[in-house]
Amino acid sequence: MGKVKQKSDGKGSLKDMQLLINEHPDLLNSNIRQNIPSLKNIQIGWLSPLKNDNYSEYKDDDFINLLGLNLTKPLSNFWPQKGPQWDALGKSKNGNVFLIEAKANIPEIVSGPTGARIKSKMLINKSLIETKIFLNINNDMDWSHKFYQYTNRLAHLYFLREQNNVPAWLVNIYFINDKTVNGPKTEEEWLGAIRVMKCYLGVGHHKLSKYMIDIFIDIEAFKD
Repeated sequence: MGKVKQKSDGKGSLKDMQLLINEHPDLLNSNIRQNIPSLKNIQIGWLSPLKNDNYSEYKDDDFINLLGLNLTKPLSNFWPQKGPQWDALGKSKNGNVFLIEAKANIPEIVSGPTGARIKSKMLINKSLIETKIFLNINNDMDWSHKFYQYTNRLAHLYFLREQNNVPAWLVNIYFINDKTVNGPKTEEEWLGAIRVMKCYLGVGHHKLSKYMIDIFIDIEAFKD
């Protein structure tokens, strides 16, 4: 199933995103508008993770259906089942969609390799290579290994934007001061880790950069 119910008593980015979406959506919306000048007046409706939906997160065709997208090229031709599970999903009235990936501590960035079986891995590798070619990234790094969570999200942005003409945005949220997971205390700590990851992958400025933003949110803002 592509709909995954989540517990409400978790910690780290799971809990942070639940609070952000359900109790402080204006904080997220204002950060997005500030980082994307062309969307400075946009209103975003958040579709997950919602309290009245068991804080469910979505993946595979269920995330496509939740966003109400009519694709010309099906997701199954690009990615196998058990694909990225999005931390949050949103959509504006004019059709812009927002894919959220959130982190609360630096070790979360260093995701392990795909655990897909042979046939699925072949499709994954094909799509990752296709994404790299589109981005003009010429290196021998295997995007299905280290930092795989970052690369598969980037590939899905490519799939939506370039293969289906969906006005999609990839928003990476980095939480500050989450003591429950010993998270970074400053934005600078995050920036150092992000630079290392991007250098390793060879992803500097590229064709999809303008549709990606990094947002740093101090969880102290959640407190009354």
